[in-house]
Amino acid sequence: MSIYFGSTFATYNYYDKNAAKALTTKAAEPAVKNDIAYFKANIGKVKSVDDFVNNYRLFNFAMTAYGLSDMAHAKAYMKKVLNSDLSDKTSFAMKLTDSKFVTFAKAFSNLNPTNSLLYTPATTDQVTNNYLAQSLEAELGQQDQGVQLALYFRRNAASVTSAYGLLGDAALYKVVSTVFNLPDSMGKVDVTQQKKIIDSKLNIKDLQDPVKVNHLLQRFSAVWDATNNTASNNPVLALFNIDSSGSTVSSSVSSSLINLKYGG
Repeated sequence: MSIYFGSTFATYNYYDKNAAKALTTKAAEPAVKNDIAYFKANIGKVKSVDDFVNNYRLFNFAMTAYGLSDMAHAKAYMKKVLNSDLSDKTSFAMKLTDSKFVTFAKAFSNLNPTNSLLYTPATTDQVTNNYLAQSLEAELGQQDQGVQLALYFRRNAASVTSAYGLLGDAALYKVVSTVFNLPDSMGKVDVTQQKKIIDSKLNIKDLQDPVKVNHLLQRFSAVWDATNNTASNNPVLALFNIDSSGSTVSSSVSSSLINLKYGG
């Protein structure tokens, strides 16, 4: 069972410091433990894309592990993803906006003869660890989406090699757009221009530095609290004198948090 401290800032900081313990606790939950055992015992028996998607329990586990649980029912769609030639930019998966689909296809590339020559599939432990992290983040997200976004960003930041990686992942982009106050209308701008805007705000190489990522997420958490969590039900924000509308920060303490530079 997840622990929530009444604010994005406080809860994110707790899980940032206690990540390993939290995942161990999640893995010990009876239902989670059973799902992991089933996956490990049966994934090796899967030899084709059809075998995979037709085993609901295995497939749902894998889809959850890669943040695609909402699409677990879309078997025909996911077959197209898994059967896509990832070396062909015009293939079905490569044309999708959300990069998680390509990541999923790479993780199970052994099921596609074309992709198996290009990519090393994810190990059972990698899929299991992803499942635990996604499950914990989703549980926390039911109480505070900001915590879910922050932990997801923390876990995936190092895999981003260009601004396009942020633009192709809705959750990663939500964190960046919140921190830098990017307007919703930015999505209407040409993607090349969007990349330039992000590059002007954020040094992508900094995402390889856990310390700088944490500074960015400290700022994100403070902004998220100030704009989404109200003082009426948030004891931490009440200390920071954020009014009940969640939009006015009168305390110099909270102001300094929001203006933290992600680079330290």
